[in-house]
Amino acid sequence: MSGGFSRAPTWYEASAREAPERPALAGDIACDVAVLGGGFTGLMAALSLAERGYDVVVAESHRIGAGASGRNGGQIVTGYNPSMPKLAALSGAADAKALWGMGEEAKRLIADTVARHGIGCGLSWGYLFVAPNRRGAADLAAMAEQWSRDYGYAALRPVAQPELRQMVGSARYCAGLYDAEAGHLHPLDYVRGLADAAAAKGARIFERTRVLRVDTEAPALVTAGGTVRAKFLVLAAGAATGRLAPAAQRKVVPVDTYIIATETLPRARLRAVLQDDVAVCDTNFALNYYRRTPDSRLLFGALATYAGLEPPGLRGRVRAAMLHVFPQLADVRIEYFWGGTVDITANRLPQFGRAGPNAFFAHGFSGQGVALSGLAGKLIAEAIAGQAERFDVFARIPHRDFPPEPLRTPAVLLAAMWHRLRDVV
Repeated sequence: MSGGFSRAPTWYEASAREAPERPALAGDIACDVAVLGGGFTGLMAALSLAERGYDVVVAESHRIGAGASGRNGGQIVTGYNPSMPKLAALSGAADAKALWGMGEEAKRLIADTVARHGIGCGLSWGYLFVAPNRRGAADLAAMAEQWSRDYGYAALRPVAQPELRQMVGSARYCAGLYDAEAGHLHPLDYVRGLADAAAAKGARIFERTRVLRVDTEAPALVTAGGTVRAKFLVLAAGAATGRLAPAAQRKVVPVDTYIIATETLPRARLRAVLQDDVAVCDTNFALNYYRRTPDSRLLFGALATYAGLEPPGLRGRVRAAMLHVFPQLADVRIEYFWGGTVDITANRLPQFGRAGPNAFFAHGFSGQGVALSGLAGKLIAEAIAGQAERFDVFARIPHRDFPPEPLRTPAVLLAAMWHRLRDVV
């Protein structure tokens, strides 16, 4: 991000468990697999490969979890950003069915990893989609019917308005859909737990190690402190991947998103706003998402800015979005405000690919990376081990280029404005 929001203190940092200081790379080293990025994708790849016996090195430019993996809303969502019919139209029915199954596996992977490695990250199940208008309500009904009919998904339950008003203390919504097999977690604790698990299996993790150049032919990461030479590369730097791997750059744009956390609220008052420990997200394109925290705060995410633009008054605008949903919180102080950069694709589906014969990347998770990015790391590990069939299902998804600058920024802004206008219809 162009300003300070990507480094602003977060509620996650204030509430996370202690993390060990890991050294910066000093000197040249060799390994089997070099991983760029200490987020969900890179660390799940490192853990999966280390468990297979590979010698793995991870290079993270800041601290583990300093990027989107440690700053996001923590919501674990079923499916993909576009609807499954849109996904099937792009990929075909057979690949869409395989992608659905792997999306379900992505959620199980989190649960299994947390259990196997004893990661304390507040993992909790329960998710609520809410519709602010009739169009959103119709979309939820169609989604529930299609997921059940085509994929046998039985975890959804429609929530009519009277019950919804009990679950969410807002008059903004006309319908809801409860998903028992989606949920939320503390993302910073989770990503730090992944790092600990990978290190325990032998992965070497270097923090504050900025990669200056990537060699995808004779695989290497060239850093300020030395060079990591490897047989394979994993490029998992999220929004920064394109800067270092030009083959991927045209398919994604960076988007800055923002979250606030309120002061600690009396338990009864917080329950009047959100009755249960569930994650909530509305059906708008410019969506709002929120949940409770264990220390009795409301964590609320809203807004997105494009192309590094940071209009003034962002903190107040996110607070205003919260008050639009919960006007009864007008007297509540906001104690934390932060942002982070995610990468989106034109079709809102993640892009998997090869940047060289032995260089793999995955990015463009488009707001649904908590589950899907970890799956990406696992599938990259499978491909490095010689089983690329599942990785290639994702790699076959067609992606179109964003226009080059100077056309890219206005094109993205115009598309966003059009979708936001549809939100109010």
